[in-house]
Amino acid sequence: MLRGSYWMAGWILCLALGAQAQTPSPPLTIVVPYPAGGPLDKSAHILATAAQGKLGAIKVDNKPGAGGNVGADLVAKAPAGGNLLLMGAVATHAVNPWLYKSFPYDPIKDFTPIALVARTPNVLVMSADQAKALNIHTTADLVKYLKAHPDQLKYGSGGNGSIGHIAGEMFKSLTNTRMPHTPFQGAGPALKALQEGGVSVVFDNLASSLPLIQSGKLKALGVTSLSNDGALPGVPSINSEVPGFNVSTWFGLFAPASLPADAAQKYAAAFSAAMGSPTVKDQFKKMGLDPEELTLGGFGAFVKSEHGKYGFLIKAAKIKID
Repeated sequence: MLRGSYWMAGWILCLALGAQAQTPSPPLTIVVPYPAGGPLDKSAHILATAAQGKLGAIKVDNKPGAGGNVGADLVAKAPAGGNLLLMGAVATHAVNPWLYKSFPYDPIKDFTPIALVARTPNVLVMSADQAKALNIHTTADLVKYLKAHPDQLKYGSGGNGSIGHIAGEMFKSLTNTRMPHTPFQGAGPALKALQEGGVSVVFDNLASSLPLIQSGKLKALGVTSLSNDGALPGVPSINSEVPGFNVSTWFGLFAPASLPADAAQKYAAAFSAAMGSPTVKDQFKKMGLDPEELTLGGFGAFVKSEHGKYGFLIKAAKIKID
């Protein structure tokens, strides 16, 4: 009788272990901390498709809120083995930590950097019709107009503390001009207001403004990187007319800090290979993006540098979240 009980217990244990072994682990998920349709979301979908041959099925899950903090915090606090990655950005890891009094995560300690996906300048844009009417064709023209007509042109951004906001304040400081700021709930509404005349100037992500520039609806006055960009070869850098101006957007893949080193290396290799494929390069090019090559430690050093850089800029410009 006792032997039969042992046999029955062993059989039940085997069934339980078999059922546990057959329980699939959750698929790898890239959390995008912004609404669907933006450059980060599109890039995440492109990479999810390109890397699935090496990593299996990959989902993309949009978790917007608080300027990207909601989605980033979800990944920062994910349990070990949760199979979550974050498409983080300059906002979530270099800008936001300096803006909020009570910040939910540590952008350096709570994450394992996997791969820098892309760097892209912002672009200083106006409505093509207004630029023509005011005879503003270059950054220098805009500065000249602002000095002659202080406070008459407003600039819009995707919100207080956004890269567009920081770029605008940096521009005013370096040119000693006055231009009131109008924040919106995202870059999309800011661009819409620009086209409708609600604001006159926007420092926008090149990837999202490029189609409107190419269609002739927007006039590009300058790009915010130190040199011009291949997507807009005829548009000079703002730095060439306003020395010292340099603000760029970047985004990349992060894992929770708990991710084992071998898994981090596996993810970095898979996504690096995906970004190097001709298909992904072509898809990124159409968005005005060039895939990057920084992974793991190199990407981590870059993030730390950017974190310090924007901390200095935000304190100098006295930018705060209301």
